[in-house]
Amino acid sequence: MGHRALVAYRRPDRRYDLRYSHWGGDTVAFAERISADTPLADGAVDPALIATAVDRNRVLTAHLDPCRYEALYLVAPGENYHVSAYRVCWLEWIDTLDDCDDDTDGDRGAIVAVESEIADHRIRTWFRAVKTTLADVVEMGALSRRAARTYLEARVCEDEDGTLYTYGEPESIDSAYVPETSRFGAERWHRSGEDERSDDESDGGGRF
Repeated sequence: MGHRALVAYRRPDRRYDLRYSHWGGDTVAFAERISADTPLADGAVDPALIATAVDRNRVLTAHLDPCRYEALYLVAPGENYHVSAYRVCWLEWIDTLDDCDDDTDGDRGAIVAVESEIADHRIRTWFRAVKTTLADVVEMGALSRRAARTYLEARVCEDEDGTLYTYGEPESIDSAYVPETSRFGAERWHRSGEDERSDDESDGGGRF
């Protein structure tokens, strides 16, 4: 089954080339294996490209299926292969494993920035506990799945400063969602992209 990760390499035009790692989602310590000497983590990142020249927002909505991927890594080759790691949180529930293999668009997901294995473990444990508890509440009939997901989204935003998105919908990072804090994550994701552009302009466009 593996622990799938999407690895996005920043290009000089500020878009991203995307590659796949079958085990990169197991722990964010994987980021340390990516460097100028080992840009594909000693073969742990598949050299075949999934997609090329992808805009930053489309990395999430068009390629980061939250049902299938466990981690996202943004790699900046022009900054000595600095890697930003994100834990992917799937905000849906399934009745069977086959549901995750359906080609159904519209899955809700979130990414949470993690800077260490300790932070990653804490977020994964926290998210699993909250989602499992909500599943029990839904099973008992106390909440609908929609209400439970709304609550889960709010917790991810408010507690972990996450960025929400809808996989399969091109413009869904995410200003329409009700809790005000959900907008903060979206704005931060956009702002990070703007910071990258500012860095490029100040350096004459020579950086990734």
